[in-house]
Amino acid sequence: MKKPNNFQRVRELNYMQKAVLAAALLERMLPNYALFSDATEFGDAKIFRNALNSIWEKLVFPKSKINLELLVDKIEPNVPEIENFDMFGVYPAIDTGTALLSMLNGMMIEDELEFVNISKISQASVAKLIEYQLSSDNLSAENKVIREHPLMKYEIEVLSELIDYVEKMGRINSDSVKGLKAKSIEDGQTNIGIEI
Repeated sequence: MKKPNNFQRVRELNYMQKAVLAAALLERMLPNYALFSDATEFGDAKIFRNALNSIWEKLVFPKSKINLELLVDKIEPNVPEIENFDMFGVYPAIDTGTALLSMLNGMMIEDELEFVNISKISQASVAKLIEYQLSSDNLSAENKVIREHPLMKYEIEVLSELIDYVEKMGRINSDSVKGLKAKSIEDGQTNIGIEI
């Protein structure tokens, strides 16, 4: 029997499991934005960091008074526009902003599909980098080549390990969330393989 793929496994998690998994994936994406922001002096990485910290707090303490709409209003102007930057780094920066907004939207309207989308956005970010590298080397960026690229294989493996962790973590509390956060960045790199 074929093992279900990661996205299927994510869809089978409960609401809170999907939410904490999405937040863990955001931890892996966030430094991409910070590096872009440092390099271009565009945006404020602290706003993204504070928003993700608030998301974790709301997941652990659902009754905490956090204004998610206000966080959306702060993030939106800090998401770069592709046409304003002539560098690859704008793509993972946009993906990080998009994923963060999906997370907040999912929490506001309790739509767990938004959380599932974050795993797809993270994987698409990796695919964009591989395509960029291949086209820079004048190589064909076919789906099969992208799927078999070491960076994509690693992204899929990390997602699988995080799903395993979330499935076994039991009750969502500050200790289990601290463990998940640590697990998400224990390899010391972002989803696109940049050291953090």
